[in-house]
Amino acid sequence: MIKPSLLAALLLAAPATAFANDETPAADPARLKMLVEKLVSFGTRHTLSSATDPKRGIGAARNWGASEFERLSKACGGCLTVERISDRFEGPRAPAGVIVENVLAIQKGSDPNRVIIIAGHIDSRVTDPMNFTADAPGANDDGSGTALVLEAARLLSKDKHRATIVYALLSGEEQGLWGGKLIARHAKEKGWQVTAMLNNDIVGGTHGTDGSIVDNRVRVFSEGIRASEDLAAQLARRGIGGEDDGPSRALAKAAIRAGEHYPAIGLEVLAVRRPDRFRRGGDHSPSLELGYPAIRFTVGVEDYDHQHQDLRTENGRKYGDTVDEMDFPYLARVTALNVALASELADAPAAPASVSIDGAVSSNTTIRWTPVEGAAAYRIYWRRADRSDWSDSRLVPSDSGSELILSGVIVDDNFFGVSAVSPDGKESIVTFGGLPPAS
Repeated sequence: MIKPSLLAALLLAAPATAFANDETPAADPARLKMLVEKLVSFGTRHTLSSATDPKRGIGAARNWGASEFERLSKACGGCLTVERISDRFEGPRAPAGVIVENVLAIQKGSDPNRVIIIAGHIDSRVTDPMNFTADAPGANDDGSGTALVLEAARLLSKDKHRATIVYALLSGEEQGLWGGKLIARHAKEKGWQVTAMLNNDIVGGTHGTDGSIVDNRVRVFSEGIRASEDLAAQLARRGIGGEDDGPSRALAKAAIRAGEHYPAIGLEVLAVRRPDRFRRGGDHSPSLELGYPAIRFTVGVEDYDHQHQDLRTENGRKYGDTVDEMDFPYLARVTALNVALASELADAPAAPASVSIDGAVSSNTTIRWTPVEGAAAYRIYWRRADRSDWSDSRLVPSDSGSELILSGVIVDDNFFGVSAVSPDGKESIVTFGGLPPAS
């Protein structure tokens, strides 16, 4: 049963500040720079580069990543289990085939089967995606994401969590999103209930190709219509107006919520309503295809002179993805946002499995939801149907049942959703309310 004093405190909290009032997460810019510089020191991390050379290539980089996870595990008393999963992939960018290996560190929670994945890809490339011998520093793409994952593991492993957190260094992104496919398939084989897949790819720069500087914003990409839904499910979603409220879109909105609750992080979350950048993709895409909530974090502005480029200078213009083009205080803030979001979701109950609404030819709306184990309360959200952000909410203690009647709120004119709230105020993503319960 939820304590009356806690219920009163939660009722006073605005929806955007549902996080516990703990300190703003703080990542270390100097440590992040050290991690990226180490990654660059391997010369190239191309997926087709050497897997056995102790100093140069993808194999040396993966070994180092595993050793960093082992060191972090030792610091937290063995709280991380380091695993390496692999498979052979073949495609246009690897016609002879290649073994792709992901390095994982698993921090088991008290609800071990519910999983949050924080990922970045460790491989790199230059202009020619088949050139595996040239130096490919891959500082921002995606040494930044790899360093973020390692720093997030350092910070989050200091505490115990309800959900399991998987820190993932993925290979093969540049050749075909193969590391993303491998981790998504592994999650399915293991029966993981993936609450969130946070993909961090190009998250450490603030300079644009045109000279602009954007250091106060991070873009978060999420799908609307779900890649995992068949035509019938897509038509059902269309029928209830749920195109903007799938699990991944709800995850993006939770990222906004995290940024708003921790203003000291200093980042506006620009939630872009498409799965990825225009006509481009990332390692979260395979998770979306299997129905897992997944989003991509990317810098507010990209510098294409320092992305997928041979190291060179032409007409006084420098090209190449090097450390000196990065902004490590900015990377630290993106890391802090990931940590805030992952911590919130890892300590919250699971989101309700389903939410139904009813109220046809009525002035009231009835909302029903699937009870969630460990939830102290549920927050019922609604908004006018011509808006994209939740505007109203009501907190319902778990011992009051799993149904709420909103008097005077017309079902035709509003959208509805429900999240689960822990005894200490941690909140899940919002499950959208759709079709009425079957008779």
